[in-house]
Amino acid sequence: MRSWLTLPRLAVALVFLGIFAMAARPSVDTDTWWHLRAGAWMLEHGQVLTRDVFSSTRYGTFWLNVNWLSQIGLALVWRAGGFAGLNMLTAALVTVAFIFVYLQCEGNAYLRAFTLVLAAAASAVFWSARPQLASFGLASVFAYVLHAYRRPGRNYLWTLPPLMLLWANLHGGFAIGFLLLGATLAGEAAGRMLFPAQTDGLGWRGLGALALTTAACGAAVAVNPFGLRLYGIPFQTVSIGVLQDYIQEWQSPNFHLPAAQVFIWLQLATFGAVGLGRRRLDLTDLLLFGGFTFLALLAGRNISIVALLAPPIITRHTAAALAELRARRPRLAAVLDPSPAPNRLPLVNWALLSVVALAVLVKVADAALPKANDQLLRRQSPVDAVAYLQREQPPGPLFNSYNWGGYLLWALYPQYPVFVDGRTDLYENDLLSAYLTTAAGRAGYAELLDERGINLVLIETESALTARLAQSGAWRVLYADDMATVYQRDRLMGTP
Repeated sequence: MRSWLTLPRLAVALVFLGIFAMAARPSVDTDTWWHLRAGAWMLEHGQVLTRDVFSSTRYGTFWLNVNWLSQIGLALVWRAGGFAGLNMLTAALVTVAFIFVYLQCEGNAYLRAFTLVLAAAASAVFWSARPQLASFGLASVFAYVLHAYRRPGRNYLWTLPPLMLLWANLHGGFAIGFLLLGATLAGEAAGRMLFPAQTDGLGWRGLGALALTTAACGAAVAVNPFGLRLYGIPFQTVSIGVLQDYIQEWQSPNFHLPAAQVFIWLQLATFGAVGLGRRRLDLTDLLLFGGFTFLALLAGRNISIVALLAPPIITRHTAAALAELRARRPRLAAVLDPSPAPNRLPLVNWALLSVVALAVLVKVADAALPKANDQLLRRQSPVDAVAYLQREQPPGPLFNSYNWGGYLLWALYPQYPVFVDGRTDLYENDLLSAYLTTAAGRAGYAELLDERGINLVLIETESALTARLAQSGAWRVLYADDMATVYQRDRLMGTP
């Protein structure tokens, strides 16, 4: 065992410890709260939630709650471990996802380790305790199964239909699985037709098996509480125009932000690796990487999927380039791609691994402390304003900031149904557009508040609506701090 931990193995172990440490952080997102509330409701009532019970604007409306199974899982983890449980779940899922990425990579351990670190950094901003993390993990598994099938020839296709059944009940991102399947089918078929003499890739029989697997995955989606309606969820989501106009993760990346710039480095590394050697970029890799890069440039949330697809391409082409260099310039190649050295100091490697593991343990413990999670919560949500409403309970109905809807749904249900929250598929364009008009204090905002009988407003202190209400003379401040302000109508609607 002492001699087993060579330097390459140590490098890989340190990378995965580092990824786990990166992901083991306060991970509650503003949307996490409404998922937790929905999961808690289903555990309490023993049934799948199919109608809205949390808002005043869509109460009783059918809700295609595609995340129902993830929500139950999150609620169970919250019951068992609170913030610490959610943080550890996030870290575990992220680490497992990158294990499947590592299994697809080629080249020496140092090349693989460096590439994984770059990919993890590019996707880290999207790691949070939300159902979309299930799509992140399952996309990694799908990519691995497809890679194993078309390169080494290991057939695990039989796992994909049951995984798709699970995916379709965990998160609406199951469409990613079909994009991976479709790009692989198209790329392999095009390669077979354009380069019939090539020996690698799938033959026609293999393509037929992959097509049947894709059809079986399509049938598996129907096994859910909502039946055939689930097939429309990807199209329903992308048809909501307000997503691109208002919600950051659905917008194109802002490359002035350091977090988005790591994605540029990942792209440049991929282009550089492909251009270094003579190995041709196969059509399937081109469609997968190019297609998801296009989607990532349209919506930043898709960067996380590119981060799963890029490392195998980078390492495959870099390893091939190093092999060519070794034949032409062996001395230079020895520097860039050193042969494994004898493990002369195994105890030093174990000592280093132990120190890093201890540091990771300290990091994990710190992320589990209530103080760290409370600090994040207070940066994201109007904790003190909510405490005021819980204590004083002024009469509603309530108009609230979209960004806080999930937390209010968690903290104030059932006393104050929310006006809007992160369930964009439920509210759709009409109500979300009305919300934006009101929140921005644009012409007609007062009429919209009147139509809904709003008596209470919880909004950002620095928002345009705060200024308009202060100037109107029809509203008075009940509570205010640097983050949030609570307004009450001077003459309550619905009272004599």
